[in-house]
Amino acid sequence: MKIILMRHGKPVLAQSGRITPVEMERWIEHYNLAEVEANGAPPIDGLPWLNASTCIAASTAPRALSSVQALGHTPSVVDAVFCEAQLPFAVWRFPRLPPVVWAALFRLFWFFGYSRGSESIQVARARAKIAARKLVALAGQGPVLLVGHGIMNRLIAKELIALGWAGPAKHRNSYWDTSVYRFPT
Repeated sequence: MKIILMRHGKPVLAQSGRITPVEMERWIEHYNLAEVEANGAPPIDGLPWLNASTCIAASTAPRALSSVQALGHTPSVVDAVFCEAQLPFAVWRFPRLPPVVWAALFRLFWFFGYSRGSESIQVARARAKIAARKLVALAGQGPVLLVGHGIMNRLIAKELIALGWAGPAKHRNSYWDTSVYRFPT
């Protein structure tokens, strides 16, 4: 049995210069609606597991769904349980920093328990446990490809390992990266 976790492609999102923490709420909303560049997908011939997958699962996020489409496929399963752990934001009106800096800071804060406007890390971990069990059930029918998101894929990976699956010890953090998990037989 095999489960492949793939991070979606790079979203098309205009950088908006420098913004305040309170403006991150709107930036996050736009990011959640962003799709990916269709021509940004890796060459299909370099993805041998893509056509070998009996099931392609995706989160409900437009960037995940458009990534599956960019790969020339349609997802078999679309479920919000696979969605990214949302970024928190703050209501401060200063300082002004690039959104990518705020995203990194707020993700770090999130890992330490700050979750204003988002689910907590504990809730995300519980959701990852549910997601891992869904993937394991789907893998009973054959190889599964999940087109998901960076942090949630890592949380799901931890749950797969806890269930006895073997996979890479470390994940890369770039678009279109994959991690393969196998159940020892």
